[in-house]
Amino acid sequence: MTSYAQRMAAELNPNGISSLVEAFDTVCMEYGQSLAFSCLGQTISYAEFGLLTKRFSSFLMGPLSLKPGDRIAIQLPNITQYPIAVWGAWRAGLIVVNTNPMYTAREVKHQFKDSGAVALVVLDSLLPLVEAVIEGTDIKNVIATSAIDMVQPQNAFKASDSFKAIGSRNADGAVIAFNDVLDCEIDQLDEVALSMDDIAVLQYTGGTTGPSKGAMLTHGNLFSARTLSRKSVVLNKQGTPEILIAVLPVYHVFGFTANVVGSVLFASLSVMIPDPRNLDSIIAAMKAYPFTNMAGVNTLLSSLMKHPEFDSIDFSNITGVIVGGTALVKEIGEEWQQRTGTMLYEGYGLSETSANAACNRPESHELGTVGPSMLYQEIKTIDADGETVANGERGEICVRGPHVMTGYWRRPEATAESIDIDGWFKTGDVGIIQENGHLKIVDRIKDMIIVSGFNVYPNEVEAVIYGHKDVVECAVIGVPSESTGEAIKLYVVSDNSELTEADIIEYGRIELTSYKVPKQIVFMDDLPKSPAGKILRRELREL
Repeated sequence: MTSYAQRMAAELNPNGISSLVEAFDTVCMEYGQSLAFSCLGQTISYAEFGLLTKRFSSFLMGPLSLKPGDRIAIQLPNITQYPIAVWGAWRAGLIVVNTNPMYTAREVKHQFKDSGAVALVVLDSLLPLVEAVIEGTDIKNVIATSAIDMVQPQNAFKASDSFKAIGSRNADGAVIAFNDVLDCEIDQLDEVALSMDDIAVLQYTGGTTGPSKGAMLTHGNLFSARTLSRKSVVLNKQGTPEILIAVLPVYHVFGFTANVVGSVLFASLSVMIPDPRNLDSIIAAMKAYPFTNMAGVNTLLSSLMKHPEFDSIDFSNITGVIVGGTALVKEIGEEWQQRTGTMLYEGYGLSETSANAACNRPESHELGTVGPSMLYQEIKTIDADGETVANGERGEICVRGPHVMTGYWRRPEATAESIDIDGWFKTGDVGIIQENGHLKIVDRIKDMIIVSGFNVYPNEVEAVIYGHKDVVECAVIGVPSESTGEAIKLYVVSDNSELTEADIIEYGRIELTSYKVPKQIVFMDDLPKSPAGKILRRELREL
């Protein structure tokens, strides 16, 4: 950690809290009767939550004999079992490996092997996948749960030895039931000594530029990230109990830091949405709770506004919604404001920066930018030689602060390439810092398209095409061209079956210079997206 990051971390932690676990215990003691999580109609208080994490921790340290520093992978959707497993693992000194339940066998095996995970908490329906990939990994114990385990314990997942490759690894020869773990007696085990410098989570990157890498986020990184975010962007109404709709997947860094870490540090209630594709369940939760905050992405917000019951939701307790993952579409932002009376505030962050870097807020809002840098950290842009560029010029975005990862797990070369000796993390994103300090994201360096020697940024082309009244979604990639080196290929989703390629090209020519106008157009029923709703250009390149 650089001296700058150390100084900022000290300012964010004036009481000298030693770790996330110490902060957690303080919240559970002071707000024991307040609700912590709600899922599928069941709620638990902070007192209950704290007790369950102690039981989970006791099981890990006792029957499973796991040691501080061991890695435990968690592959679950947004259910209450997720935060119980996370905070229970941290109490035992373990490192959490957030794992996407929608991963393919190849992706899962890479993450299990790369992290060296020795235990796994997984959704019961994913056990066949685990059975297929577990050989060649270090996983010795598998704990399984169903979404309804805590809601309908009579129908909960039961210990099973039906999977030979898994069962042979557990001490009792069976897949362990999550509810059995929660029945564990709280043993008088020695408390694990933790510090803010200890690794809390391995947050794996998307793997778009090679094998997915595990960003090492410490207790201090996560504590600082949520604290600086809290001080930078104030959206909660004074005196109103904080209730968050947790619809973004919590295995993603955005949802994880907001709804597993931040909500707990600030004694909020997180309403967990297990299936983000089930719009009815999201709308029902938004109508049932006087929610004060939520986070989203373009595709989610657009889908919600198409729901027939959207306009019956009470937005009186909320002042704004943080939007991330990809550039906010102007038309979506304007429609949301008109129909809800609240603002969408676009923000920017990465796994490596604990989901925090810059964000718009009520006192400093500019559509088309991600706002100014958050407090207690710095942002600059550099050229290809590493020199800082002037405001108004394009450059690679660099971030420095106490929320920036310590490096990539077991990849010292990649770490050295990404973080310089002064603690600046090079994001790989191209941006412009405007004269007013607001950051405008241009694109990813790797997504830039070179047409006849000219740089074309997909985000710019997409922003123009999104303005067409019949375009629902679009995405741009570069494809080889004999005449221009690369050509622009545009994928479009439209609700007008009569929209043609010629219509799109003609529309693009109004605001785009000739070399930026798409040369190839493909109409699709849907675009490939990540679980967080981000359009995946890399999958379009593979079509």
